[in-house]
Amino acid sequence: MAISSIRAELSADIADVWAVVTSADGTWRSDLREIVPTDDKHFAEIDRSGFETRFTVTAFEPCSLYELDIENENMTGHWTGKFTSANGRTIIEFTEDVTPKKALMKPFVKAFLKRRQTAYLRDLRKALEE
Repeated sequence: MAISSIRAELSADIADVWAVVTSADGTWRSDLREIVPTDDKHFAEIDRSGFETRFTVTAFEPCSLYELDIENENMTGHWTGKFTSANGRTIIEFTEDVTPKKALMKPFVKAFLKRRQTAYLRDLRKALEE
């Protein structure tokens, strides 16, 4: 199991941040080809190489909490996004807790999560025009 968190303060309104993060339109993400919703609680992200990761929404409290179970052929896990507002700014804290399915991947998972979270935050700031 590997756990990685990223926290940031954004100048954008919390409703705008929430809308981007929870949107089924993944065009703002540099790592994705598309997001494919299957119903209100399930969707898949297809990365640029065609690799698919499936998600199940487990918590959806607008502008507050967004949680997802994650699964693909390499790992299972859980993603938690917490959203708060203070002094006209939005504070986000995103945490991924994943377990690799292949023992060979265990030493690399934490570094992979950190790289992915850093890219996600960079893309989010760009989408919000920060």
